[in-house]
Amino acid sequence: MIRHCVFVRFRDDVPATERAAIHADLEALRSVIDGMGKVHFSSNVSPEPFARGFGDGFTIDFRDAAARDAYLVHEAHQRAGARLVAALKGGTEGLMVFDLEFTEM
Repeated sequence: MIRHCVFVRFRDDVPATERAAIHADLEALRSVIDGMGKVHFSSNVSPEPFARGFGDGFTIDFRDAAARDAYLVHEAHQRAGARLVAALKGGTEGLMVFDLEFTEM
């Protein structure tokens, strides 16, 4: 399994309604990309001072690397990703992506 972790710095002028719409766009990808699991969204709730300005994030679990790779190149993901980047401080400078691989036990 691949856990796709995305951390973002939204621009201050991006309203909650636009953030929710971006989340909905990403969640909707589950219906068109095989092997894509639940999408979890949250603001940072860590008491540690290491967020480096990343105030929000989401994770997506993929069955395997092939499912993740299909998601990355899918045109619907490209559209959702462009909408997300447009809402971030500094565009892609306001984005951090980290994928973790887990094996079933």
